[in-house]
Amino acid sequence: MDNLSDTLKKLKITAADRTEGSLEGCLDCLLQALAQNNAETSEKIQGSGILQLFANLLTPQASCTAKVADIIAEVAKNEFMRIPCVDAGLISPLVQLLNSKDQEVLLQTGRALGNICYDSHSLQAQLISMGVIPTLVKLLGIHCHNAALTEMCLVAFGNLAELESSKEQFASTNIAEELVKLFKKQIEHDKREMIFEVLAPLAENDAIKLQLVEAGLVECLLEIVQQKVDSNKEDDVAELKTASDLMVLLLLGDESMQKLFEGGKGSVFQRVLSWIPSNNHQLQLAGALAIANFARNDGNCIHMVDNGIVEKLMDLLDRHVEDGNVTVQHAALSALRNLAIPVVNKAKMLSAGVTETVLKFLKSEMPPVQFKLLGTLRMLIDAQAEAAEQLGKNAKLVERLVEWCEAKDHAGVMGESNRLLSALIRHSKSKDVIKTIVQSGGIKHLVTMATSEHVIMQNEALVALALIAALELESLYKEVQDLAFLDVVSKLRSHENKSVAQQASLTEQRLTVES
Repeated sequence: MDNLSDTLKKLKITAADRTEGSLEGCLDCLLQALAQNNAETSEKIQGSGILQLFANLLTPQASCTAKVADIIAEVAKNEFMRIPCVDAGLISPLVQLLNSKDQEVLLQTGRALGNICYDSHSLQAQLISMGVIPTLVKLLGIHCHNAALTEMCLVAFGNLAELESSKEQFASTNIAEELVKLFKKQIEHDKREMIFEVLAPLAENDAIKLQLVEAGLVECLLEIVQQKVDSNKEDDVAELKTASDLMVLLLLGDESMQKLFEGGKGSVFQRVLSWIPSNNHQLQLAGALAIANFARNDGNCIHMVDNGIVEKLMDLLDRHVEDGNVTVQHAALSALRNLAIPVVNKAKMLSAGVTETVLKFLKSEMPPVQFKLLGTLRMLIDAQAEAAEQLGKNAKLVERLVEWCEAKDHAGVMGESNRLLSALIRHSKSKDVIKTIVQSGGIKHLVTMATSEHVIMQNEALVALALIAALELESLYKEVQDLAFLDVVSKLRSHENKSVAQQASLTEQRLTVES
């Protein structure tokens, strides 16, 4: 290391008078020392004060610029060197060098910036504010045949895309077009995986979703699915999952989803439909999630129900009743729940036997499945008196609901159970349903629901309790004596929400008059 000390002293002198031959030799010695022992050499460099000189050496015209950037990249591999690099004022001249036409300078500059800003959101945000994203996208387009530079750009995109502040800048470039163009050229799994790692965070932005769809990414993804679906190789299975997951992510954007739906006639929509009867669990999952995403407006839902999608989803669920795949169950129930939202679909889905299929999962112990099951049933019986009465008289269902009303570890399941219990009464207006719920111990949960922090749940509970007071007061009166229910209702009369206050007054009147 004595030689290193001499080199550092000499470098200080040559850097000052810009003696290029001697300077290059010193830089070569430093690179060799870093290759042999990076951490120790970096400490020596930090102690020597050389970093402060590097800022002046990072000029586009100098022949040593690439080597200086290379040294910075190497020392910045060490976490303890990153702040000193920032303090030495290296970021600004490095960012300027991204406009260089020299490919080696660009490569080493990119490495240096990447290593300095590694794992630092604040420094990455600084790079974004300095406009590196449009510059890097432009570089990717110009130097797409240079594998090392392409990889450098992709690594940078992957890091920057994690920051929300980057999305707007990315959306204002032609990043989607460049990435899809690059993706189409790749045949190696590792290279495609690297592009996937950039696409996934970018595709969280709705504007970029649409750009990726318009650039032809979906066709690439469908091709991968077709190529890999029958393979058992680990890489192929992973790529199939990544491609199908990304496909589902693209459908989360309203515009991109509608563009791919194409009135239910689109080739992409048809291909996704073919995934549901597949024997591949990953494709079944992606297909069901895609349908759930397509089912985000009434027009799409009505078209899909009229064209037999409900039967496909029911068949899929039937394949997963016994020891089934929980994620597939959850996705298929999500799709059915969304499809049941339009009024015109409810009767069609009920007559198709959806409730019978859904009730097969009543014994599930998985909260995500329980939550979607409850939501699907609640959507189906909305304003469907006959279906609500039929379900409300199902003692096994009501007992399970009462059990789930106490699932304090799973607030979503508890909330949905309460809401379905109330809905069975509100939509059936049936004495038999009320008796079944009373016998199963459900009244106390409706009383508790009336004090919920959610206005809509308070309202639903009060309507249900008012109906019980009108139809089966004796049952209600016995139950509420021990629950101080009248005190609860009295307080709710002065609720800030007029709807809740009015409903509380109506319920109290019914209880008072009837008693």
